[in-house]
Amino acid sequence: MAYEAALSAGDTAQMDSWFAADSRTIRFGIGEEHWGADAIRRWRHSASPVPPGRLLSETRVDLWADDLAVVTTLFTYPSSSAVGRQSQTWLRTPPGWRIVHAHVSERV
Repeated sequence: MAYEAALSAGDTAQMDSWFAADSRTIRFGIGEEHWGADAIRRWRHSASPVPPGRLLSETRVDLWADDLAVVTTLFTYPSSSAVGRQSQTWLRTPPGWRIVHAHVSERV
């Protein structure tokens, strides 16, 4: 939920901190893909903030191992009829839980 709060607030420093600082970290967005934490960071700092009113539903947190979790959720915005889908793979690292893979898509 802290990542979601940062996303809604447009807090790029916080959003960056939730992704693993690793060249293997990947984020697939609705219209783009980013290979490595540096690419994610560069994109995040130039991207528009998410529209206001993002609403999550059907959120699941599935722990697959002591150090590996997958988080999935649907999201909507008041200004759109599209349903967004988001999945994140989280890995427990020395600094704490971090996203190592994320995928965002829309169902229109």
